[in-house]
Amino acid sequence: MTETVLRNATLVLPDSVLTGSVVVRDGVIVDLDTGGTTGSAGSAGEDLDGDYLLPGLVEVHTDHLEYHVKPRPGTEWDAVPAVLAHDAQLTSSGVTTVLDALRVGSDPRHYDTAALQDAAPALAPRMAAAIAHSADAGILRADHYLHLRCEVPAPDCVDVFDTFAGDPRVLLVSLMDHTPGARQFASLDAFRRYTVGKGRVSDAEFDEYVRFLQSVGAEYADKHRAAIAERVRERGLRLATHDDATVEHVAESVAIGGTIAEFPTTVAAARAAVESGQQTVMGAPNLVLGGSQSGNVSAAEILAEGLLDILSSDYVPSSPLQAVFHLHSAGTLPIEAGARLVSTNPARAVGLDDRGEIAIGQRADLVRVHAHDSANGPRSSFPVVRGVWRAGRRVC
Repeated sequence: MTETVLRNATLVLPDSVLTGSVVVRDGVIVDLDTGGTTGSAGSAGEDLDGDYLLPGLVEVHTDHLEYHVKPRPGTEWDAVPAVLAHDAQLTSSGVTTVLDALRVGSDPRHYDTAALQDAAPALAPRMAAAIAHSADAGILRADHYLHLRCEVPAPDCVDVFDTFAGDPRVLLVSLMDHTPGARQFASLDAFRRYTVGKGRVSDAEFDEYVRFLQSVGAEYADKHRAAIAERVRERGLRLATHDDATVEHVAESVAIGGTIAEFPTTVAAARAAVESGQQTVMGAPNLVLGGSQSGNVSAAEILAEGLLDILSSDYVPSSPLQAVFHLHSAGTLPIEAGARLVSTNPARAVGLDDRGEIAIGQRADLVRVHAHDSANGPRSSFPVVRGVWRAGRRVC
C-alpha cells in the first residue's frame, strides 16, 4: 500500500474552491479534508503552500505529436523519442490523460504535386506503434490513448483507418473535411492565406489547386464519411464531427451517431449541437488569442452563449491551462468551471469516468499550479505547473 498526502492546497473541487488536503492511497483519492490548511492530516505529507490543486487535464484533440515527428519539412524524427518529447511537454502543461490525434489518410491538399506528397498513411501507424511501445515499456508520464482524425476526402482514408481495427487504445474517431469553400475554409480568402502562406502553392496556382481539391472532395468525402461512421458504430467508439458550420451539418452528424462537435465554426452550429445532446469542443488557442485563425466564430463567443463544453490544446499544448487561468483572472469564469472544461467534461465525453475531478474514489490525477501575476496587470495571471501526479505517482 502506498499513501500520499498533499496538504495546504487550494483545492479545485467539482463545484467549489476550498483550502485543505487530499489523501491518496494506491493511486485513488480516499479522503478530502477541507477544514483548513492542515486538516486531519496534520503536518504530514507535502505542503503545497497554498498553490492550486486541480484535476489532471484530459486532452482529447492534440495533433502536436506530428510536430515532434516531423519538426521540419523533409525531416522525420525517430518516433519513440518524438513520443517521449511530446509526452513530456504535455505533462508539464498539466495533462495526465491524452488522446493523441493521428491524421488518417493522406492529406488531399498534397495530392497535386509529387514534391508535396504526404507521408500520413505510413506516419499514423508508426506513431501509434511508438505510443504503444512507450506505454508498454512504462516510460510515459501521461496516460495515452488514440483519436483518429479521418480526412474523409482522402482517397486512402478508409484503408488507413482499417489498419487500426481492434486497437484498444482508440477511444475517439473524428470526421474531417477540409475541402475549400466549406466548413473550416468556407472563406476562400482564408484558405488562400493559409495555403500560400504555408508555401504549398503559389498565388498563381491557387485557383487550379482549389478546383483540384473540390473535385477530390466530391468524389470521396460522402462515401468515406458513411463508411467510417458505420465502422465506428460497429466498434462502439465515440464519434465526433469536425468544423460543422450549419444546422444541416449537425443534423447529418447526429444521424450517423456523432456525439461530439469539434470546433463548430458558427454559433448556429454550436447551438444546434448542444440542443441535439452533443458536447462541443473549441480550441484553447482560439480563446487565448481572441479569435479563430481561419476567421470562424471565436471560442469566447461560444462560451458567452453557454455553448462550450470542452477546451482542447489543438496546436499549443499549454493553452488549456492558460485559458482556465486567463478566464479566472479576468473574472469571466470561476476556476472550478474552467476545470470542468479541461478535465471533467472531456473525460466523460470519451467514457473515462474514473478521472477528471478531485473527489473520493476518483483516480489521483492531480496538478499543482501556482498562479503567477503577469506584467500585463493584476487581472491577468499565468499558470506555473509545479507538480503532476498520475494515479498517485508523481510524474512531473
